[in-house]
Order: sequence, then structure tokens, then C-alpha cells
Amino acid sequence: MPSLLVLPFPAIEPEIVEFGPFALRWYALAYIIGIILAWRYMRALVLNDRLWGSVGRPTPADLDDFVLWGTLGIIIGGRLGYVLFYNPAHYLANPGEALAIWTGGMSFHGGFAGTVIAMVLFAWRRGLSLWTLFDLAGCAAPIGLFFGRIANFINSELWGRPTDVPWAIVFPNGGPEPRHPSQLYEAALEGIVLFFVLRVLSHRFKLLEKPGFLAGAFAFGYGVARSISEFYRVPDPQIGYFAGFLTMGILLSTPMIVAGIAAMIWAARRKSGAAAG
Repeated sequence: MPSLLVLPFPAIEPEIVEFGPFALRWYALAYIIGIILAWRYMRALVLNDRLWGSVGRPTPADLDDFVLWGTLGIIIGGRLGYVLFYNPAHYLANPGEALAIWTGGMSFHGGFAGTVIAMVLFAWRRGLSLWTLFDLAGCAAPIGLFFGRIANFINSELWGRPTDVPWAIVFPNGGPEPRHPSQLYEAALEGIVLFFVLRVLSHRFKLLEKPGFLAGAFAFGYGVARSISEFYRVPDPQIGYFAGFLTMGILLSTPMIVAGIAAMIWAARRKSGAAAG
């Protein structure tokens, strides 16, 4: 039965401004703001001496140089992840569209893999602790996730399943049924909640002194948050459900949960001051 209390969708144009054939879109702005704020937050963390004890850390200049590496990892990995995980048949038939990121289609799990590769290469080249770089990126990643999900909402994409909750929304391209605003659920869980959990772990419990723990906490926390959100979100139509209820998002998040638990246990058991490459 349709809900009597349905929130109107805030009809916001996907383009903020247009300059002839070029346009600045909310999705692009979300990436830009997310990357800049994440970079500034990572710099603030490395400048806070009380969080680190005797653990070595990158310098602010290292992080300034890493921004380009991380950005390329996010964009290239995110696009390739979407092409390979979510719509391989379409892009196999239309390979020229695989690089057309302006048409939409990015995968967090692909972006995560791309960023990991970028961090491995950057840490190796600079002689930095890889696990410490993982920790810093994990602490900052929820910032970008928050803005990305808000952009998904503005674009009226990745909406939720039909519902009669009072805060349901009729999306302009989602049919007549009121739906869960699942993008906002993800912004809250993957962005706000996860950020503050990691903030408590880094500042109150000073777990930056145990390289790898916060990286594991991020992987575990994101995997759980994404899996919860998937029960309210409509899966991509070309994929649908596996075994009646599983989605690609849940399947890709499960290894993150397992790896996150393993990383936290490993980091907690390591002797203080032991090297972390």
C-alpha cells in the first residue's frame, strides 16, 4: 500500500554550471571536495604528534605528492571495477564506452582496489610504511564516501526498494512507487558513522600506534555498512539478485569484512614498535 507520507524529491539539475560543451556536475564536484577534504584530514593526522607515539609516519609533503596517485587510483579503479563487476557484457559489446566516465558508472570496490595499488606503489617508491599509509587513507575515506552518496541522491541513481516508511521518496526515474532513499542511508553509515568510529579509534584509543588496525577497521566497517544498505537498495538491473537475496555489493563486501577482521587481529597482536612495511 503506498505511503500517505511521501517526501518530494528535491529536483536538482545534475549540472551545476555549463560552459558551452563542458559542464560541472554534482558527481564531479563530490569527487573533488571529497579528495581535497580527505587529503587535508590526512595532513592533520600526521601533524598531530600525540597520536603516533614512536611509530613513523609520512610527512605532509609525502601526502601532498600522494594526492595525484590516490586520485588516479580512485578514478581508474572505480571505472574499471564498474565495467568488470557490474556491466561487462555491455562494455564488451561497446568497448569505446568503457572510458566514458562522464556518462556515469563507478564502483567503490574497484576504486578501493585502485587506491590500494596506488598506495603500494607510492609507499614502495618513497620507502614509507604501507600499513601506516593504509591507516591514514582508511581514516579519511569516509569523507569521500559521504559526498559521493549525496551526489548519487542528487542524480536520482542507486535508489532504494519500494517502501511505505514516512520518509519514502518517489524518484523521478524510479517509477511511481515511494522508495527508500538508500543513498542517504549509505551516506550516513559509510560516511558519518564510519568516520566518527574511526575518529574515536584514532584519537581516544590512539590506534595509529598499531599500524594496520585502522585500515582493518575501515575495511570491516565499510563492508558491514554497505551490506546493511544493500538490503534497502535496488541492485543494478543487469545483475539482480544471487540466491534470491544476495547482491553484487554484498558479495564484494564480504571479503572486505573478512580481511578487515584479519588485519585488526594481526595489528593488535603485533609487538609495539615492530616494523610494518
